[in-house]
Amino acid sequence: MVLEETDTPFKDVEYGSFFSFRPQKRRVTYHLDEQVGNYHYGDKHPMKPHRITIANHLVMGYGLHNKMDVYSPRKATFNEMASFHREDYLDFLQRVTPDDAETYADTFQNFNIGADCPIFDGVYEFSQRSAGASLDASRKLTQGQTDIAINWSGGLHHAKRAEASGFCYVNDIVLAILNMLRYFPRVLYIDIDIHHGDGVQQAFYESDRVLTVSFHKYNGDFFPATGNFDENGIKGGKYFAMNIPLDDGIGDDQYTSLYKSIIEPTINTFQPSAIVLQCGADSLGYDRLGVFNLSIRAHGECVKFTKSFNIPMLVVGGGGYTLRNVARAWCYETSICVDESVPSQLPKDTSYYEFFSPDYTLHPKLITKIENKNSPKMLEDLRIRALEQLRYLGSAPSVQMQQIPPDLTGHLDEEDECLNDEFLDKVLDVRVNG
Repeated sequence: MVLEETDTPFKDVEYGSFFSFRPQKRRVTYHLDEQVGNYHYGDKHPMKPHRITIANHLVMGYGLHNKMDVYSPRKATFNEMASFHREDYLDFLQRVTPDDAETYADTFQNFNIGADCPIFDGVYEFSQRSAGASLDASRKLTQGQTDIAINWSGGLHHAKRAEASGFCYVNDIVLAILNMLRYFPRVLYIDIDIHHGDGVQQAFYESDRVLTVSFHKYNGDFFPATGNFDENGIKGGKYFAMNIPLDDGIGDDQYTSLYKSIIEPTINTFQPSAIVLQCGADSLGYDRLGVFNLSIRAHGECVKFTKSFNIPMLVVGGGGYTLRNVARAWCYETSICVDESVPSQLPKDTSYYEFFSPDYTLHPKLITKIENKNSPKMLEDLRIRALEQLRYLGSAPSVQMQQIPPDLTGHLDEEDECLNDEFLDKVLDVRVNG
């Protein structure tokens, strides 16, 4: 079912339109499809797209929308999504509805449809909106129109070429990276969701143009049961997949220290021309499906550190199942992207203020009673193994811009030209009072 549209200052902006606020030294764009938060997986399902709407209200409550350019993206087309996904899978998503789901029941297993990935009203449109915003963000980066592009409705990193997985149906990240590879020689993908970024890793497992780095819980059982250190790529992509498998209960200092000690040499070695950062908020303490002890500040510190390298960056959402903390984290990380310090006391003029009771703060205490099973030696061993893997990247061949990872294709040149013409023809001084 589709929930009622929430009233916001952006509600009258037409799709595909652009509205500008005052410029900043670091150009930041915010890619906001206002209807993406109105879809509903089901009453008992942990994935709640409405968290995006709540996050947007916090962003606006703090006035952060005045610090960046806000775009209302169009939905991704069938052909755009088919640049990665198999057409019969997309055709299935486009046709099936809850009312006629029984008609397609024989194909559910083929596409991994079930309790985790149910058929809900508007599942195809929801996927179009999420993917469309990430594609829009990638276009702004490749056209040099922004330094940081944010899409909190993106980050659906589990979706595979022909199957849904882990609440994800269309992999907006893969689609965005494919578009970026048309212009950027190398893309670094970083994932701080508590679950392994398996769908993105799988898509680029044979490519040396995309280095995937995933920090996640791993014990061989925890979903998706992949992401051990020895998964490091094959063929031309050997050593271009890096996994940092962690155990329960890791806290702020350990996590941020390990993150920085691995990401800095990774960037220096791989020398990406663009970064995609997946900010799944289920790695926070007290997440409904998580087992880490990270605070919102520590989660945001990963964004701040990655941003400090001044490399074009796409920032997307991902997991996160304690809604109020997801909204807090993504609002705080938006403030980091626009270099704006915000008070911990939440703005009272947001529609969701009471949702954050009893503390009404951006930074609640999120330390749980989950035991920290990550010993200093274990984390040091992970760091050393990561640095050893990076040694193999030094001899990686220089890439040719026309090379695309095996079995993957970019967007049509003709469509790219049309999109560029559309942009040039637009009137860019439309303003909205936020």
